[in-house]
Amino acid sequence: MAQTVKPLEEGINVIATTQSICPVCNAIIPALLVEKDGKVFMEKSCPEHGYVEELYFGDANMYRRFSKWAHDGKGIENPNVKVKEPVCPMDCGLCNLHLSHTALANIVVTNRCDLRCWYCFFYSERAGYVYEPTLEQIEEMVKTLRAERPVPGNSVQLTGGEPCLRDDLPEIIRIIKRYGVDHVQLNTNGIRLARDFEFFRKVKEAGVSTLYLSFDGVTPKTNPKNHWEVPAILENARKLDVGIVLVPTIIKSVNDHELGDIIKFGFKNIDIVRSVNFQPVSLTGLMPRREREKYRITIPDCIHLIEEQTEGQIPADAWFPVPTCTPVTHFVEALTLRPQYELTPHFVCGAGTYVFKDGERLVPITEFVDVEGLLNYLSEKAEEVRQGKSKYVVGLKLLMKIRSFINESKKPSGLNLSRILFQMLIRHDYRSVGEWHKRSLFLGMMHFQDCFNYDVERVRRCSIHYLTPDGRIIPFCAFNVLPHIYRDSIQKEYGIPIEEWERRTGRKLKDDLYRRVGSSES
Repeated sequence: MAQTVKPLEEGINVIATTQSICPVCNAIIPALLVEKDGKVFMEKSCPEHGYVEELYFGDANMYRRFSKWAHDGKGIENPNVKVKEPVCPMDCGLCNLHLSHTALANIVVTNRCDLRCWYCFFYSERAGYVYEPTLEQIEEMVKTLRAERPVPGNSVQLTGGEPCLRDDLPEIIRIIKRYGVDHVQLNTNGIRLARDFEFFRKVKEAGVSTLYLSFDGVTPKTNPKNHWEVPAILENARKLDVGIVLVPTIIKSVNDHELGDIIKFGFKNIDIVRSVNFQPVSLTGLMPRREREKYRITIPDCIHLIEEQTEGQIPADAWFPVPTCTPVTHFVEALTLRPQYELTPHFVCGAGTYVFKDGERLVPITEFVDVEGLLNYLSEKAEEVRQGKSKYVVGLKLLMKIRSFINESKKPSGLNLSRILFQMLIRHDYRSVGEWHKRSLFLGMMHFQDCFNYDVERVRRCSIHYLTPDGRIIPFCAFNVLPHIYRDSIQKEYGIPIEEWERRTGRKLKDDLYRRVGSSES
């Protein structure tokens, strides 16, 4: 058998051992995470296809800082797939090896799309079939999600393709809401919502919570997909009071120079924009190394560019990995004696921070809140409750202590943060969060994997999952990175050939394609 990786160069620091996949044959192979030139690289060798080195995380110091917040979640008490000795990620669905419950469940409602973006995971022409689960199949998927234990799934994203191509989208949303799902997010390019206000109104009335709006830049060059439609999307969302998350797919050398401008655009429209969630691109297929180096960008790279492009107003140390919020969950669990919604992906999967607008300044939460101190204090208080101390006494202590974590002289004017935090933590009254969101943007990062940087330990902790018609719940980076096992295999089984779809509907698939008229698009 070939060696695991090539001989390590002198001075190379091995940070972790893991497993990955061969980019050619998808065989599971050992991998090393190594520190080199201040960055973290993945090194792996396939006995048949040889050695691969790939940038994994663009800042080794940030990797170490983030790793302090690593936390394995509750797992799944009733796995959908019961295998005696499961092999991750080849037996997904969720299996008994999985360490996180479903934080966000994706339902692909169609693989049809009205655009043809070059970096897209998939769409119908490329697949050769149309996949559109029936209302009955969608209902069964939601039942499976709500049956998950110990924490029933409570957040769904409708995705595609372009979900708005389904005329029955409002009915799909009503079905999901009927089963008690609180949060329904619509992943969309927004083109139909810009052009068809009545359809947008029906979607809102059915119960959609937010738009997860593709938004790759502030110029026609960086955002050709919907630059001209964005003003109408925002205006219609204002009329209907539907919040928006801007979702830029970040590609090195393409739009990474506009991260700061995207954040400023979000603040300019803060009355309707709730968040910006940056997604460093996942490089699918068998892209040559030269191309990967041209386009590859990681979470730390984006964070450092944001610091530069906001003139230091949003520094790199303002960001925390997603599992940082688990002490809040554990504190609420201690008070309520019930398992609570918990975010426990791998610490390199995502990061976030809150940024407030104070006049012309952008003020990250870390500038006026001792975030780490507050979280550590909550962990201590949760343990005290678990050890038998009265939760009322602990709550009173928190009320008296909470101000000590807030620098009143540096916080944005008019923000009563201690009251908001107390309402959230003790009274579990999340209406007060509205005040918070009127003044701030949540900035997030989520870097989905590809076959070059694939880390099995990340898959085991994934909290963003796909619901499928065969009754399984599949982690994002298994579903999309191993499409021959999951996405394409499942959707082909439940899809129909394009010719048959066109015969049944009396339409041509090419008619879905959006043809912009009257813009300055070149």
